[in-house]
Amino acid sequence: MIAISDIKQMSVSERLQIIEILWGSLRSDDAVDSCEWHGEVLRARRAKVEAGEGVFLSISELRARLQPSAS
Repeated sequence: MIAISDIKQMSVSERLQIIEILWGSLRSDDAVDSCEWHGEVLRARRAKVEAGEGVFLSISELRARLQPSAS
């Protein structure tokens, strides 16, 4: 088993490789299924895009939206 102290000693490249391995393992047949409502949200979003009603933000628009507004 890998300890957190071991992870902290790894290079960024090594840590990214570990993340890729972990992420890939979640896509295996024994992975936990998502909740049904997740699929419903994704289907609704896809339908909006296919109907030409999807709204997309640029990175700068997203960042501006996520910044706390000054009162």
